[in-house]
Amino acid sequence: MNLFKAVYCRSQQFVFKVAIPFLPYRSPILLQSVQEVPGMLQKRGLSRVLIVTDRAIHSCGVIEPLKRALEREGVFYIVFDETVPNPTIANVEKARSIYLENKCEALIGFGGGSAMDCAKVVGARIARPRKNVQKIRGLFKILKRLPFTLAIPTTAGTGSETTATALITDGDTHHKFTINDLSLIPHAAVLDPEVTRSLPPHITSTTGMDALTHAVEAYIGRSTVKSTRADAIRAVELISRNLENAYRNGDDMEARRNMLLASFYAGRSFAKSYVGYCHAVAHTLGGTYNTPHGLANAVLLPYVLDAYGSCVYNKLKRLAIAAGVANDRTSAETAAKAFIDMIRRMNADMKIPEKLPGIRREDILAMSTKAEKEANPFYPVPRLMTRRELEQFYYDIMED
Repeated sequence: MNLFKAVYCRSQQFVFKVAIPFLPYRSPILLQSVQEVPGMLQKRGLSRVLIVTDRAIHSCGVIEPLKRALEREGVFYIVFDETVPNPTIANVEKARSIYLENKCEALIGFGGGSAMDCAKVVGARIARPRKNVQKIRGLFKILKRLPFTLAIPTTAGTGSETTATALITDGDTHHKFTINDLSLIPHAAVLDPEVTRSLPPHITSTTGMDALTHAVEAYIGRSTVKSTRADAIRAVELISRNLENAYRNGDDMEARRNMLLASFYAGRSFAKSYVGYCHAVAHTLGGTYNTPHGLANAVLLPYVLDAYGSCVYNKLKRLAIAAGVANDRTSAETAAKAFIDMIRRMNADMKIPEKLPGIRREDILAMSTKAEKEANPFYPVPRLMTRRELEQFYYDIMED
């Protein structure tokens, strides 16, 4: 990267790092069960709610305990279950119309990151009716209080229940973009392991590795503060001790509860400290091929960490110690490589592939251009990379 652009990127990142302690971040109120939701709504005088979810979640019955709890307390609800894996502008607009038609007063995002992100952006459109989704993309374009929003994650990975970020896809161009605003942080989150009990093993694994990616990228970046480092370390500790147990035994409620906590801590960490090139590349794969975000991050993470090289060794050593694969006496390089090897081993043990099918050579230029534009200048990565360097990651994970 040329010197002028590097100085520009680092100066922008420095401004945000200095601002972090002064920004009005909030942490969602935590609930332990969906049975607590009606009481929280009633305390706020809210009696009509839109539940944003997807058809798979709705059809499998995991949402029924929430429905029954709302019905018992006389809370009106209506369900929008058309959210797709990478939620689109069309999803947001249709859900918004249902919210308004039914005079709803609150939103519940029930599902993975897609459902929660969709609910958050519906809230943004309610708060800013004169701004379409394209006009609120990027940083701080909402700046207005959303309707009361409650997040119920059914996967332990995205961290969307605690972040100021939402990912939306333009259904016409297939471009996936971020919306970042502190008002997007949900007001409350329900970390109920029962709603994750029926997750298939491959969803448990890839969403768990998504949480690990959040924690790692937040920790090794250049915009950390004491609280975000502590959250990232705690997330790595929990994931290294619980993810494979949850993958092997879906009824291990202790492991599932710990993974929900890990996802929450990781989300809270990257909400302030941001992510890195792994996410930038993964977003383009999701937008172009609908590749599940957690899967893309899991496959990419060891390649990206390898590419950063020695500039991340000291920080990866601290994470390696938290994960139990190194100690204080281990050299930084050895510990860092042990941590990257641990990621590869976990992927292999949970049948996450090293390569992704379907990547087309003719798409790589456009995807790497989008990834570079997303990441630079605002992602506080440990080492700045050019579009050409990012291009290599697509070739690394492309099937022969």
